[in-house]
Amino acid sequence: MTEKWWKNAVIYQIYPKSFADSNQDGIGDLEGIIEKLPYLKKLGVDALWISPVYLSPQVDNGYDITDYRKIDPIFGDNETMYRLIAKAHSVGIKIIMDFVANHTSDQALWFKESRKSKENFFSDFYIWKDALPDGSAPNNWGSNFGGSAWTWDDMRQQYYLHYYAKEQPDLNWENPRVRQYIYDMMRFWKAKGVDGWRMDVITSISKDLDFPNNPQSYSTSNQQNGPRMHEFIHEMHKEVLAPFGMMSVGESPASTSKDAPLLVDPQREELDMIFTFEHMHVDRKKNDINGRWALQKMDLVELKRILSNWQVDLEGKGWNALYFENHDRARVISRFGNDTNYRYSCATAFATILHGMKGTPFIYQGEEIGMTNPKFELSDYVDIELKGNYEEVVKKNKTLSEEEFLKAVHKVSRDNARTPMQWSSGPHAGFSTVKPWFKVNPNYKKINVETDLSSNQSIFNYYQKLIQLRHNEQLLLDGNYTLLLEKDPNLFLYKRESQQSAWYVLANLSDTPQEMPEIIQKEKAESQFVIKNNPNRTNLKDALAPYEAFIVSI
Repeated sequence: MTEKWWKNAVIYQIYPKSFADSNQDGIGDLEGIIEKLPYLKKLGVDALWISPVYLSPQVDNGYDITDYRKIDPIFGDNETMYRLIAKAHSVGIKIIMDFVANHTSDQALWFKESRKSKENFFSDFYIWKDALPDGSAPNNWGSNFGGSAWTWDDMRQQYYLHYYAKEQPDLNWENPRVRQYIYDMMRFWKAKGVDGWRMDVITSISKDLDFPNNPQSYSTSNQQNGPRMHEFIHEMHKEVLAPFGMMSVGESPASTSKDAPLLVDPQREELDMIFTFEHMHVDRKKNDINGRWALQKMDLVELKRILSNWQVDLEGKGWNALYFENHDRARVISRFGNDTNYRYSCATAFATILHGMKGTPFIYQGEEIGMTNPKFELSDYVDIELKGNYEEVVKKNKTLSEEEFLKAVHKVSRDNARTPMQWSSGPHAGFSTVKPWFKVNPNYKKINVETDLSSNQSIFNYYQKLIQLRHNEQLLLDGNYTLLLEKDPNLFLYKRESQQSAWYVLANLSDTPQEMPEIIQKEKAESQFVIKNNPNRTNLKDALAPYEAFIVSI
């Protein structure tokens, strides 16, 4: 196994709370993941990225951590986690843990101690500031969940900083002890067999210590790429990632393809990959006061431009992490595509485009069977981000009506990805025998693993084939990338080529038939289809059906 095993790997993300409930309490757990290892092995994935399972009050579904070394009882215990790591390894699957280095829970021992005084061991583990003379917050920075990023603490008589919920105080990375505590935690899990890390908002760990006001009050424009970010990440690489050969993928909301090499160029010794947010904003109105809830039609030309920039700008300077879905993103076919009339074609078309690119593809649980966004009532949703933004946008600022907000929620809310995994058409979709912690998507009787596996049009089987290609085809690993038809508003076409071979990857990402591009029609009849989502496709001449996709070797 090469040191860079992740380069021809496919990684599967599990959101444990919603994956599989083994003890029938309505909450997914580690034992549930162990039980589903044969399913994941059958799919062919190489590693599991597991969203946080540490001790947590679950204010932000585990991204508010009380103790980094302890498994939360709702998921099992440490012994179960160690067993999961060992069992996964025994079937050739690696484990990537999710860790949150920017903030902890306000229930963490460090924060409880930090609040007590300005002169104890933990007092500067967090970012504390005095009130302004009029008693107000130190500046106008905003929280991602709505309102101010500062909360007053009566005990310490100061404000503390939190980029997320008030129950998620930000750690002070300027304090070397904080950094060493984090690295120690990483070493602890390495000793238990963990293979790598997905790092939550890692580009937020360094703060601008001048604390200047943002141009717009309660905005979050200050929160990325602080002055010492690269220094801190390089130190982590030197202390933990390099010595133990641990793979790293960082969440980097503000990165563009131009500055990404500063984080992922191997020469700089920081991270192996980062998740960009850029391509996930192509259905968002720019600079709108309502932020992520201000939507427009997905702009395919823009999507192609962004994804292609990342392919080209990282060439020889770093490695891409490829995704459309995760625990913070809605179901791609509901958001960018058509999840009703063309669900199979649409799911496989987006998969074809993503998996044909250079980089490591990430699959989010349920993506491999074409799960869709539910269309719940507002009262059914549970996400703290959604609730905070509802208060801010609908109730307080009145910049969106409740109806407009709900329409946006149906498209982009994080909760769209968090409904329980649909295993079967049985009660609660086979996720649990009791009522789950969050509503199951009502379409589970039609869309579930059992039904998909026995279908002539199995999305799972298509993903299986894409994963096999990733393992077997050198071209996917190191072939060049060239975008074609860049201004076409319906077709996504690119070429991958090496000295030995060349492939065209093509998808019609629209609801209407499209002419076969001339560049494809000119190809010789003996061109071979590598994979196709339309079984009736036998030539390179006929028009493309809605959401038809294929890879052809020329």
